[in-house]
Amino acid sequence: MVAVKLLVMAGDGIGEEITAATLQVLRAADGRFGLGLDFEEAEIGLKALARHGTTLPEGVLERARASDGIILGPISHLDYPPPEEGGVNISGVVRVQLDLYANVRPARTRPGLPAKGGSFDLVIMREATEGFYPDRNMFAGRAEFMTDPDTALSIRKITRKASERIARRSYELAMKRRGKVAVIHKANTFRLSDGLFLDAVRSVARDFPEVETEEVIVDAMAALLVREPERFDVICATNFHADILSDLASELSGSLGLAGSVNAGDALCCAQAQHGSAPDIAGQDRANPTSLILSAAMLLDWLAEKRALPACAEAARAIDQAIDAALARPETRTADLGGALGTRAFAERIAGALAG
Repeated sequence: MVAVKLLVMAGDGIGEEITAATLQVLRAADGRFGLGLDFEEAEIGLKALARHGTTLPEGVLERARASDGIILGPISHLDYPPPEEGGVNISGVVRVQLDLYANVRPARTRPGLPAKGGSFDLVIMREATEGFYPDRNMFAGRAEFMTDPDTALSIRKITRKASERIARRSYELAMKRRGKVAVIHKANTFRLSDGLFLDAVRSVARDFPEVETEEVIVDAMAALLVREPERFDVICATNFHADILSDLASELSGSLGLAGSVNAGDALCCAQAQHGSAPDIAGQDRANPTSLILSAAMLLDWLAEKRALPACAEAARAIDQAIDAALARPETRTADLGGALGTRAFAERIAGALAG
């Protein structure tokens, strides 16, 4: 059996709890499907800051590059000191330095679980290495600054290369799904930057004549997601637009706590829950671990395709089915969804279902 090495970084707040729950589920899947999973832990975040003076200690990225995949818990970036004082934005650095450019964020309604929109199944493909994010779009320095105490400026970066490759991944995914891509933009205002993004996506679209392409302005898209989310299949967008729309879509599907997510590159993939670190409930066994568990299942799917490991795909399907079964019944949901289970009990439920 070939070992699959996963680097685990639990993060902050509820990170330790939901990461432990996710590892319990993965170990159950490993026991059933013989995946050969080998977990290695790395300390990051506020604990690493207290111990090492930085939220991302030296050597962690090298360990990540040497792994087959990464599991990253939520981080409390808002509570970090400035970067020059050790408060590295781990999500941004991981995505840029490891070139994990495709932030894949599915959102779908689930049987038996009340949704806030109609019934739908879509995937938002978010470009993750540039855009309106000042920590990841400059060679040196930050792209946000103040010219005087009352004036703050921020620079947006859009490149043809990044736009084309997120577009290509979007169209490839649409070919496996329902054959539709919605391209999100604000080119009526951001004529140069969103104009370049649109031009790049259109050039890729020509290679996929079987796929239906729809171009939607971002503010109209927010309304359409609420009004008729079932209309959409794959949604391709720049970093900032996709970040906002994916939270909206996940909440409409039932809860942001159900939102699985991976940051995928060509050679490496990182499972990361969409939601934040929720420090107000940390250590209380109240956190819903579903998002990170589903993210880990997405990582297994990525490994199945990239490493030719079909058992990983079987395990991913089994995890998703076990989550569906648990969420379909109020008594087997976590408290945030009207149930009575805590973090550990929910993980035990899913792990037990996998073990049979």
